[in-house]
Amino acid sequence: MKTIEYLSNPVMFNLLMPGIVTGLFMAVMCAALSVLVVLKKLSFIGQGISHAAFGGMGIAAVLGLTGMGAAALGQFGVVVAFCLASALIIAWLSGRGSTSADTAIGIVLVASMCLGGILLHISMSRATGSPGTAWESVLFGSILERSATEAWLALLAAAVVLGAAWWCRRPLLFWAFDEAAAPAFGVSGPRMRNLLLVLLCLAIVTAMKVSGVVLPTAMLVLPAASALSVSDRLWPVFAISQAAALTGVVVGIVASLELGWPPGPCVVATLTLLFVICRGYEAVTRRARAPVVVAAR
Repeated sequence: MKTIEYLSNPVMFNLLMPGIVTGLFMAVMCAALSVLVVLKKLSFIGQGISHAAFGGMGIAAVLGLTGMGAAALGQFGVVVAFCLASALIIAWLSGRGSTSADTAIGIVLVASMCLGGILLHISMSRATGSPGTAWESVLFGSILERSATEAWLALLAAAVVLGAAWWCRRPLLFWAFDEAAAPAFGVSGPRMRNLLLVLLCLAIVTAMKVSGVVLPTAMLVLPAASALSVSDRLWPVFAISQAAALTGVVVGIVASLELGWPPGPCVVATLTLLFVICRGYEAVTRRARAPVVVAAR
């Protein structure tokens, strides 16, 4: 197997391991939020916030934050700040009652893409030479082409997101399962929505930087969708979601190394296949539990 050959080679091992570790951290982080995303019907949020990064890239380009080193760190900071602002705007619009969550996400998505396109055009027209690090490297990254620094960044983001989610787990879960009754028990719905969107923003921007746009969206939807097809109990759903995400990353990376295909699509394909298997299991068990009706003669 090519995978064993690569991992047994010290040079290839050092090249591949940061990307593998980064993918595992991403899986744990996104799978924990995936259940809340599916329960609150925010499946489109990954696309909304990840594409909002296009506007952040435009602002960073106009400010001259392109290139390597400190400029790249500044660029990432601008993108994170812009995506956080976009997430809070989505929360504000969807909390007004007259605008649904998917409509708010669509509005922010197209506005951010428009802003990013204009600002990037202005930045490139002003540049006398190379505009620096291309925005494609942020929006369409490859998970196996990561450095140790990016692996540590993924670890830090996962620690912050999971720590905050665990600290606020009781009010957050209460709000997620029964938003109408939450205020009567002292749980602020708008505050929980803002918290969830901020955590999602941190997870999506970090995952998007190392793997592109599609993979974070898949990791925020498919693990929980698979888990909810198999179980309706809270903690088993979280456990199955984590297992599905980790399996998707491991199997997807192995398939990528064996077949020579891009790692991101391989991971998404694996997660999709797991979802199909779980839905098939759900259909079989539902049919097995269905009562047998005997027609009277």
